[in-house]
Amino acid sequence: MNILLTGGSGQVGQEIIKSKPEEIEIINPCRKKLDLSDYRACKNFVMDHKPDWIINCGAYTQVDDAEKNIQLSQKINGYALGAFVEASNETSTNLLHISTDFVFDGNQNFPYKENQKRNPISQYGSSKALGEELIEKKINDIQKATILRTSWVISPLGKNFILTMLRLHSEKEIIRVVSDQIGCPTSAKELAKVCWRIIELKKKKKLPFIFHWSDAGVASWFDIAVAVGEIAKELDINKKEAIVLPINTSQYPTQAQRPKYSLLNTQNTSNLLDINPIHWRKNLKNILIEYKNLKIYRA
Repeated sequence: MNILLTGGSGQVGQEIIKSKPEEIEIINPCRKKLDLSDYRACKNFVMDHKPDWIINCGAYTQVDDAEKNIQLSQKINGYALGAFVEASNETSTNLLHISTDFVFDGNQNFPYKENQKRNPISQYGSSKALGEELIEKKINDIQKATILRTSWVISPLGKNFILTMLRLHSEKEIIRVVSDQIGCPTSAKELAKVCWRIIELKKKKKLPFIFHWSDAGVASWFDIAVAVGEIAKELDINKKEAIVLPINTSQYPTQAQRPKYSLLNTQNTSNLLDINPIHWRKNLKNILIEYKNLKIYRA
């Protein structure tokens, strides 16, 4: 089986590659070989290679920058999906698209279900919602497409919140972190497992069009920042931990609005795929252990 992977150098993409089954061949083009902002290039690449699956991890993820780079974010997060679907309809390729909790407005106080109405409040969220809408409208056979929404992806690699917090704990005495945005982090490694499970099960039975996945539990960015400090000190990654003070979103203004509450309901996914999510704090510790081992290896 051949799989076209976009975003192979990102957090989820790297975990997809590391955990691939032996019989899978991955086509992993760099940005120069496949520009997701080029509609024609996206369509032609699928037409030329005719993969069995596309796993679309590639995205414009700079949430604040998307507010001013509207056209570029729409091309990468939105119209590229339209191109992939057009080609998929002709080649019978399956599509697994990684989407986001940011397609919701965050105005409720209970976990979002897969069938709830999209109502993004940022350009990034709008561009990701556009991608979902184009898949829905253009796909000939809904069983050939899967949207997998996730939230707050973390790993020991790349750029993410926990690596930033690791650095700040080592450098600062006090860190101020937003405490009124509620959701849940997602281990990139666990998300990759879910991707492979969906592909495995799709051979055998019909599955829903949209899935939700994150680690178990609930957290604010403040909660995660505190946990990073505690666990990093426990593992002797950092010699000290900073004092973490909670602040409101209004005290940390950003270009883009963030949902105040974007927890995803993962129960349906867990039941259908027979995978139980691991609590975010346990996954965080595993990630920090891996980070420490990588640091020792590279040294």
